[in-house]
Amino acid sequence: MADRIAILGLGLIGGSLLLRLTELGHDVVGYDTDPATLEAAGQPMDDGARAVAGADIAVLAVPLPAVEKVVTLVRDAGFEGVLTDVTSVKQRPAEIVARSFPAARYVGGHPMSGTEKSGFAAADPALFTGRVWVLCLDERTSVADWLRLADLYTSAGARVVPATAAEHDSAVAAISHLPHVVASAVAAGADEPLALALAAGSFADGTRVAATRAALTAAMCGGNSAAVARRLDRLIAELTEARHLLTAPDPIAALTSWLAAGQRVRAGWPGESGPEQVERADRRTLLELGRSGGWVTGVADSGQSVRTVRPAR
Repeated sequence: MADRIAILGLGLIGGSLLLRLTELGHDVVGYDTDPATLEAAGQPMDDGARAVAGADIAVLAVPLPAVEKVVTLVRDAGFEGVLTDVTSVKQRPAEIVARSFPAARYVGGHPMSGTEKSGFAAADPALFTGRVWVLCLDERTSVADWLRLADLYTSAGARVVPATAAEHDSAVAAISHLPHVVASAVAAGADEPLALALAAGSFADGTRVAATRAALTAAMCGGNSAAVARRLDRLIAELTEARHLLTAPDPIAALTSWLAAGQRVRAGWPGESGPEQVERADRRTLLELGRSGGWVTGVADSGQSVRTVRPAR
């Protein structure tokens, strides 16, 4: 049975989700505070409260600084369905929901499928195909609501990874937020005309996300400040070691072993995956799946089981 879904915020992620879920036959309504975005998306709804009225699922597709305002809007509209979001940090939104809308059936979410582009003009219904969508499974999270969203997002082509909000924030600090900071620093340090004229693949690959709007990156990293600070301290220590090795009698030999550790991790990513299997759909099994590096590919047996893939041993 198709769900009625309200998406509040029609930027890259919200717009892409609107397009994909509409393709799948769901009754989807989108809302954005920008009239031009609503027109581009072909959405006549000009009121957020009316957008969530009668919806089964409400998706908050807004930046972190706007979450509290939109949560309040949804609460005041009397929304009783499943509330989720796409924010790139997960502990802060969970705290906001617990404070502002404690009765909400909230499941934190984060699709790992963004690009350096933003806005509805960049929306793509294929954005989530084969990509990870983290769904948080904390103690207050209903497993039934979690499975409902897992079913929805896997049907849209995503691989759903279960995690707690704290686990998510620690992990993305390493593989998403820190790379944004580093990319910005590298790009800012290459502001000489000759350097930019010579820039090629290494510069393009290493600085792609530096093109992201500064306000979005700041909200992402600032909203996960403690975890990002820990990862940045570790990186600074590693870079300090590399700087020291450059003064060694044989800097080439000294740097080779230092570089080898990163080379091994990158060369082994992504790792091989095992065959799809069916497992119980309970909290313990799901969290252990995520911690092992596995994911959900679908919901089976009316929510009693999930189809999963784990890393090959």
